[in-house]
Amino acid sequence: MINLTVKKDIDRPSVALITSGHIWIDVCQGAVPAMLPFLLIARHLSYTEAAGLVLATNIASSVVQPLFGYLADRVSAPWLMPAGLFMGGIGLGLAGLAPTYWLIALSLVFSGIGIAAFHTEAASLMNTAAGSRRATGMSIFSLGGTVGLAIGPLLTTALLIALGLSGSVLLIVPIAAIAAILISQYRRFAAYGKTASHQERQKDTHQPDAWWPFTRLTATIICRSIIFYGLNTFLPLYWIAVLHQSKVVGGSALTVLLTAGAIGTLIGGRLADIYGRRIVVLIAMALLTPLLLAFVTLASINQFIAFALLIPIGFGIFAPFSVMVVMGQEYLPNHVGIASGVTLGLAITMGGLTVPLFGQLADHYGLQTALLGIAFLPVLATIFALSLPRQKRSLC
Repeated sequence: MINLTVKKDIDRPSVALITSGHIWIDVCQGAVPAMLPFLLIARHLSYTEAAGLVLATNIASSVVQPLFGYLADRVSAPWLMPAGLFMGGIGLGLAGLAPTYWLIALSLVFSGIGIAAFHTEAASLMNTAAGSRRATGMSIFSLGGTVGLAIGPLLTTALLIALGLSGSVLLIVPIAAIAAILISQYRRFAAYGKTASHQERQKDTHQPDAWWPFTRLTATIICRSIIFYGLNTFLPLYWIAVLHQSKVVGGSALTVLLTAGAIGTLIGGRLADIYGRRIVVLIAMALLTPLLLAFVTLASINQFIAFALLIPIGFGIFAPFSVMVVMGQEYLPNHVGIASGVTLGLAITMGGLTVPLFGQLADHYGLQTALLGIAFLPVLATIFALSLPRQKRSLC
C-alpha cells in the first residue's frame, strides 16, 4: 500500500505557465505530419522517407525523455523548459528550409530532443506546482498538449499554403515568445527546485521507490497507448472504407473522439483527486471493451449511435492518462523525472510502434477485424490495473 501525504495547495499561475508551454511544444509535434505533403512534393520524398521522418521525430522526443528524467532527478533544471521550446521551434523551422532528406531528418531530431527536454522537466515541476491536486494539475497539463496537437496541423498548413515551406520559420515566433515568458519567470520555477518537498523526494527513506508496481503501470499505459493510436489511425478509414462515408465524416468522427477525450482528461484528473487514482484507471479500462465492441457491432447499423458511442470511448481512453502519469510519479518518489519520462514518452511510443501490426491485420482480414483486436486490449489493461497497489492518501 502506498502512503501519500501532501499539504500544499495548487499554484495556479505556475500551472497556467507550464501548460501554456506544453501547448506550444506540442504544436511542434502536431506540425510534423502537416509538413509531410509539402515535403513530399518540394523535396521529392517517397512515402517510406516521409514515414521515416515521423518515426525519427517520435523516437527522438520519446526515447530520450527518460534520460532527461534522470537529469531532472539529480538537479533542478527549469531552464530545460525554455531551452526545449527553442530547440523544438528552431528544429521545426529549419526542417522547412533544409534542402536534403538527411538535413530535414537531422532538424526534426533536434526538434524532438527539445520536445523531450521540455516534457520531462515540465511534468516534474507540475508535480510540485499542483500540490495536493496532482491529478487535476496533470490533467490540465495533458489538456494543453492535446490543444497543441490540434493547433499544430492547422497553423502549419495555413502558413505553408501561404508561404511555402519557408513559412515554417514563422512557427519559431510564437514558440520563442512563450519561451521568453518562461525565462522571465525562472525564479518562480527555480524556487520549486529548492523546496523541502523536492529535497525530500531526492533523499526520502520513508517512501522507497515501488519499481514493480511502476512496471505494471507502464504496461497499462502501453495498452492504453495501443488503443489510442489504433483508433486515431483506423477510425477515419473505418468510416470511409466500411461505412462508405466521406472523408469529412471520417474526420468528424475523429474530432468527436478527441473532443470527448479532452473533456475526459479534465474530468478524470478531478475524479482521481476526489476518489483516488486506481479506481479511475480501473473503471475507464474496464468499460472500454464493451464500449468498443458495441461500436464495432452497431456502427454499420446506425451511425448516430456510432457517433454517440465515441463520446464515452473518448472519455475512457483519455480520462486515466494524466492520472497514470501522476501514479508513476508517486510510485517513484525519488525518481519523479524518470517516471515522467517513461510515462509521458517511452511507454506511449512503444504503444504507437504496434500500430503497423494492426495495419497488417486490417490488410489481410479487414478493418473491422483490426478494431475487434483493439477492443480486447482494455481487458489486458484492466488486469494490469487490478494488480496495482491501493493508495492510502492523507491530504491536508
